[in-house]
Amino acid sequence: MSSSPINNTPVWLQGVVLDPIGPELFNGIAKAIADKLAQDKATNRPTQLRKFYDEICMWTEKVGDDEERFKQNLPFIRMINSKAAYAKGRNKLVDDSYVELIRHCLSRVTNAKGLTCFKLFMEAVMGFYKEIRPKD
Repeated sequence: MSSSPINNTPVWLQGVVLDPIGPELFNGIAKAIADKLAQDKATNRPTQLRKFYDEICMWTEKVGDDEERFKQNLPFIRMINSKAAYAKGRNKLVDDSYVELIRHCLSRVTNAKGLTCFKLFMEAVMGFYKEIRPKD
C-alpha cells in the first residue's frame, strides 16, 4: 500500500477530502473506494458495513448542525475507529482498507458539517458497494 510522502495518506485515500466537497466525492471517488473495499470477498460484507453506516447516521442525526452538541459527542463519534479495529480483529469482519477509510475520514471530521459530509460520502460508497456485491 503506497502512501504520500507528505502526509502519510495512502494514495487510494488522497481524493477523500470532506472539506471542501469536490465534484467527484460522491461519484467517482466513492465508486473507487467501493471498488477497493469489494476486492476481498471474505471481508467487508455489506451487512457489516451497513452497521457502521447506521452508526454514522445516528451520530449525524443526534448532532444535527449544532456545533456544541458536535463537540460534546466527538469522543463518541471518534470511537467508531475502535469499533472498526475490533471488527477487523474479530473474525476479520472488515479489512485493513475499511479500517483505514474510517480512520482517514474521522480524522477529517472537525465540525457538524464535516460529519454530515462524512455520512453522505459513506452513503455514496455503500450505494456503489451494493452494486458491486449485490448478493452478499
